[in-house]
Amino acid sequence: MATPAQLGLQNATSPIMEELIAFHDHALMIIFLISSLVLYIMSLMLTTKLTHTSTMNAQEIEMIWTILPAIILIMIALPSLRILYMTDEFIKPYLTLKAIGHQWYWSYEYSDYEDLAFDSYIMPTYFLEPGEFRLLEVDNRTTLPMEADIRMLVSSHDVLHSWTVPSLGVKTDAIPGRLNQIMLASMRPGLFYGQCSEICGSNHSFMPIVLEFIYFQDFEVWASYLYIVSL
Repeated sequence: MATPAQLGLQNATSPIMEELIAFHDHALMIIFLISSLVLYIMSLMLTTKLTHTSTMNAQEIEMIWTILPAIILIMIALPSLRILYMTDEFIKPYLTLKAIGHQWYWSYEYSDYEDLAFDSYIMPTYFLEPGEFRLLEVDNRTTLPMEADIRMLVSSHDVLHSWTVPSLGVKTDAIPGRLNQIMLASMRPGLFYGQCSEICGSNHSFMPIVLEFIYFQDFEVWASYLYIVSL
C-alpha cells in the first residue's frame, strides 16, 4: 500500500504491475532526457550572441528534428502496446470471482463454488483493531489463492464504479448492465488494498477493497469452512 511522502508507484505484486513500473521508468527517463536537452538549448539561446547564417536554411537539421521525435515515439509506443496486449491476454483461470459495485459497498461471488458470496463494507473507525488502517479496512476481506490466474468479472448494480487495486496493476470500470473482465495474479501472500476510483456519489471515498492472498491449501480450507457454515 502507499506510504506517507511516497513519490513512486506502489510495490508490485503481480507480473503486470512489474511491467507497468518498468515502462513508467522507461518513459520517465525519455522525458527527463528531452527536458534536459530543451533546457540546455534554451539556456544557450539566452546566453550566447553567436549566430549562424546557414541555420535558417539547413535541410540536415530539419531532418534530424523530424526523424528523432518519430524514433522516440516508437520507443515509447512499442513497450506500451506490448503491455496493453498482456493485460488483455486471458488464459484458463484457476478461479472466477465476480465483483458488483453498490452505493457504497462491494459484493463478491465465487462462481466456482456454490452459494459462496458476501458483501464487503467499510469497517467503522471504532471497530478497528491496532494496526488496521482507517478508511481502508473492510468487514469481509476477499480471500484468494496466490500464484494462480484469477478471472475478475466486474459490474455494477446502480451507478458507475471502478474496481482498483494499484499493487496488482488492475483498474476496471463497473458499469450497470455490462460485465467487464480482467485477469489478476499475486506472486506473494499478503494484504493488498484498493478503493473505488470512479466518483459514484456522496460516499465514494468509503468503498475500500481488501484482497488477502493466501496459499492454495489454506484457500481450500477457507472455502470449505465457508461452505459448511452456509449450510
